[in-house]
Amino acid sequence: MSRIRGELVFACLVPHPPIMVPEVGGKELEKIEKTVQAMRELSQRLAATKPETLVFITPHGPLQRDRLVLAGPAQLRGDLGAFGAPQVAFSVANDRELTAAIKARADRAGFPVEVSERWSGWGYRTGAALDHGVVAPLYYLRQGLAAYKIVVTTYALLALETLYAFGATLRQVIEESGRRVAVVASGDLSHRLLPGAPAGYDPEGIVFDEKLRELLGRLDVTGVMELPEALVERAGECGLRSLVIALGALDGLAVAVDLLSYEGPFGVGYLVAALAPRGEDPGRRLQEQLARRRQEELDRRRAQESLPVRLARETLETYVREGRVPAPPVPLPAELQKTAGVFVSLKKHGQLRGCIGTIRATKANLAEEIIANAIQAGTRDPRFDPVRPEELPEITYSVDVLGEPEPVKSLEELDPKRYGVIVRKGWRSGLLLPDLEGVDTVEVQVRIAKQKAGLAPDEDCELERFEVTRYY
Repeated sequence: MSRIRGELVFACLVPHPPIMVPEVGGKELEKIEKTVQAMRELSQRLAATKPETLVFITPHGPLQRDRLVLAGPAQLRGDLGAFGAPQVAFSVANDRELTAAIKARADRAGFPVEVSERWSGWGYRTGAALDHGVVAPLYYLRQGLAAYKIVVTTYALLALETLYAFGATLRQVIEESGRRVAVVASGDLSHRLLPGAPAGYDPEGIVFDEKLRELLGRLDVTGVMELPEALVERAGECGLRSLVIALGALDGLAVAVDLLSYEGPFGVGYLVAALAPRGEDPGRRLQEQLARRRQEELDRRRAQESLPVRLARETLETYVREGRVPAPPVPLPAELQKTAGVFVSLKKHGQLRGCIGTIRATKANLAEEIIANAIQAGTRDPRFDPVRPEELPEITYSVDVLGEPEPVKSLEELDPKRYGVIVRKGWRSGLLLPDLEGVDTVEVQVRIAKQKAGLAPDEDCELERFEVTRYY
């Protein structure tokens, strides 16, 4: 890499609906004229900064729960053939030197990143294909650029603090590269703005969009990072994590924010925002503040944790670090002497990291039930890799002790805040705990439980309810 100091010259948040491309949108383009005009304005501002490389952060491509994936092929190709416009096609050189440097720095910093030589975009293509997450905004952003390369990465379903820190690391690589680089956060806001919207309708969709625009407009990064999980989930968005990485890349810089347009005529929120760096601003070095606040919250939880949660935490820590199963405490506290089904849930930075449990007691006492299920949740949940030793300080726990399930005859007997639900049909069953973020109606609760059981949403089944005692 060159020793000349590189520079992050521009950043932006862009929507990626193929319909904003004239060859796809046709007459429908009139309905998103504000978005089209904003993209044209944005492309002019981008071109004025003379970037050599565009770093795209996209929610599409080989999205992984636990790691970011960088596109590896030397030439990155994509088109909008899946949307009836195969003539809208690009073949752009991958800045593989910058890609390799990002991977190397991420490895040193402990970020889970991989480079994939087999890149697929949302199932439309295989190999080196890009989909509309890059192709649609690139249709506009390439205008006015004499020559450029691109880097493409997905964002992963990691904690927002982790993605922000990755963005800060990304800028370090940019500054070491000798290149002029622009960061493009690709993503739409809520997909649930209107009845009949692609992801269904939720009145919280517009609440999320309005709140995000307000926070971004005044560059309240902490506010963006602390948007309630339930609100984000109900919005059905795909742009928040892309934006957070871009904001991380701007950490410590003064930024001129310009919200160029927002509209959602098709039930999906399209926000075009320019984030122009304006030199160093020590007061905006937020990465350390965010990490410190997270540690303070972890310390607070540790100091206040209940006996069942302390047992679950110490069990998993012992098993992961030493490879042994600890014995129940002696003498056994009265609180842990009874028998019951137990679920142990793990979270890391607010995101689920594992959850395993038993509907009814399978052990001699509650302590043994918690010990067994804590190990299962941390090492054998099929949705996640086993917890690694370095993750243990960042994990929070909850323990649900289940009451005896009882049959119900109708949905009217359920309450997602008070009761968990079990659905059964033949040998198939699915369980959902009560009082979960984003599960606010009986219909949503039963639908998720049916999904876990492998049942269709409209399929008949037996229902049971149960109460829990939840420990933190």
